[in-house]
Amino acid sequence: MNRFGVVILTAGILLAIGGIQATDVPVFQDLFNGKDLAGWVNVNTGPDTWRVEKGMLVCSGNPIGVMRTDKQYENFVLHVEWMHTEPGGNSGMFLWSGPRANPGSPFPDGVEVQMLELEWPNLHKQDGKTPPAAYVHGELFGVGKVKTVPDNARGVRSMSIENRCKGRGEWNTYDVVAVDGVIKLSVNGKFVNGISHTSQKKGYICMESEGAKIYFRNIRIMELAPGVTSAEQSAPEGN
Repeated sequence: MNRFGVVILTAGILLAIGGIQATDVPVFQDLFNGKDLAGWVNVNTGPDTWRVEKGMLVCSGNPIGVMRTDKQYENFVLHVEWMHTEPGGNSGMFLWSGPRANPGSPFPDGVEVQMLELEWPNLHKQDGKTPPAAYVHGELFGVGKVKTVPDNARGVRSMSIENRCKGRGEWNTYDVVAVDGVIKLSVNGKFVNGISHTSQKKGYICMESEGAKIYFRNIRIMELAPGVTSAEQSAPEGN
């Protein structure tokens, strides 16, 4: 084979390898398409709790409950932007969640990623004491039967080591890395919280309605390779 032929063959092999690699590279996919609620299942909220407005997902906050993805996720990177409009607003996301709410609770098993408006501590004093500001800024904790080990313990919860959330009327950005029972949370461009050894590490992703209007946009997920996850570590499948 002449030199030209070798060059052509080598180029062909490299292109073929590049094509194979390209199909294996994880990429971000929209969880919310900005047009409708395709891909989401209303678990226990009202028909008007969730709506789409100018490319944003809007939650009225009532009734309290969740909607979930129509498929389960195990290892992933999740990006979401959110904005409260009411003082002391409450909301969040559930990761590795069960398909339905637990008896006597509006919420399923899972790991909550907290999204509170900055005035929440002042409006919800406990025994006359104001909760720590870090409670607002991306606290992570297990809900229901799900157990976790907090990076920055506040009881069984993990609180952010730096307060980075913005107030109502401003957009906040959360980037979540969830791999093999470990969750790391970036708030507005900086990793400030985490948990590990979650008892459930595969399940649905839920958006939470909890009494206050909140806006979401740019909800995207990058699925990563699966791990060794037992049936006991996976949420049950929904209908």
